[in-house]
Amino acid sequence: MFYGVQDRYDGERNRFDASASDALTGIANPSGIEEFGMSEQTWEERLETVYELMHEMSRQTEPQAMVRAYGKRVSKLFPANRRISLSRRDLEYPNFRITRYSEWDDDINPWQEKHRLPLLKGGLLAELIYSNRPHIIDEVELSPDDPAFQYLDGQRSLIAVPMLDGGEALNMVILAREQPAGFDREQFPETVWMSNLFGRATHNLVLKDESSRAFKSLDRELKMVSQIQQALLPKKMPDIKGFELSAYYRTSARAGGDYYDFFPLDEDLWGLLIADVSGHGTPAAVVMAITHSIAHLFPNQTDSPDELLEFVNNHLSRRYTNGIEAFVTAYYAVYNARTRTLRYASAGHHPPRLWKCAQQQIVPVEHEGSFPLGIFEDADYPVHEITLDPGDRLILYTDGITEAMSDNGEQFGTDRLDEVLTNSCPHNAPRLLQEIIEAVDKHTNNAPPADDRTLIVGTVR
Repeated sequence: MFYGVQDRYDGERNRFDASASDALTGIANPSGIEEFGMSEQTWEERLETVYELMHEMSRQTEPQAMVRAYGKRVSKLFPANRRISLSRRDLEYPNFRITRYSEWDDDINPWQEKHRLPLLKGGLLAELIYSNRPHIIDEVELSPDDPAFQYLDGQRSLIAVPMLDGGEALNMVILAREQPAGFDREQFPETVWMSNLFGRATHNLVLKDESSRAFKSLDRELKMVSQIQQALLPKKMPDIKGFELSAYYRTSARAGGDYYDFFPLDEDLWGLLIADVSGHGTPAAVVMAITHSIAHLFPNQTDSPDELLEFVNNHLSRRYTNGIEAFVTAYYAVYNARTRTLRYASAGHHPPRLWKCAQQQIVPVEHEGSFPLGIFEDADYPVHEITLDPGDRLILYTDGITEAMSDNGEQFGTDRLDEVLTNSCPHNAPRLLQEIIEAVDKHTNNAPPADDRTLIVGTVR
């Protein structure tokens, strides 16, 4: 008899379709089968068998290994002469694939070797899987032209277990016996729910595997972006008479939006640029690379820092940042090594910290509010000038330094930065840089940065 199948027959039409499921397949034919299931086991024995199965499944981390482990264990629970897994995923009636068959010598991975799976059309198996229902057939009768014949020849009874995904039986398991009426209906519901639990667990492993592969692919791309970004930064510190520089750069992700650079203008003039693109990750890194390119296209060897900022701003606003809600804060200074003067302009960036060892005090660096780069064209960037003295420590930074958070949500802030500077007079630029970074790491308990961190330390000799 044929139980549970929805009527899809139309006259002599014998059209069916099926889809793949690996829940109960993947083992060789068991021998000496007399009864279906665990009817001769006590409840304690059944519990132990189910527990061992669940324990084994929980240890698997790869879908194909999960199928093998389940197949070995489940043969004790639901013996059958043949097992077939079907799939109709991404197919239309009456097409389906055989994804696993207990008679195959070759163990095909249906997730990675779909091209090797037999694609069939119509017949009993198609009807079963497209019905979206479980079925028991006590007496199987197949004509030789049915696509299922080569897989079920000699089998007298079967059960069909739908594997539901989004409410649809996209996959199905067929268990077949050589005896008619070979399956116990009392255990059939147990077969259905246990198989679907397995199917869901396997599906989750497939998703995990796909996510892992996607993450690795994305991570490779981000590593490449990071390598390109690192290549845009200065390879070494400039050799400036009487002015020692040291720099630190760390992104919050693989790539970031912070940027610093040095520009040789003439024998005594050097440009110092530090910038911070809004946002994080790859989008910020792209804008950072664009900013770098524009800055290096600036044609004038000038000691007027506002001209470079205006040049970069106009190019960003016209072609790149308009409409993408990105902007760049920047601080650009021109240092004259002969006169020790620093002419600077800011585009919405934090003012530097200036510690004067001679006076043992922080001296405010005059700063005027201005718009970041890339918001609108023809913005003005007022220029200011200060003179540095021997022993002075100049600190340029992005907000990833001062806004670094402690475990209790307290920012590192400029006060802690100034505290490091008060003990910095004996240190050269690299040592002072290291002292600041160690103070930030201690404050954050060495937590990964939530924002990009860039720091430039200059000491006047």
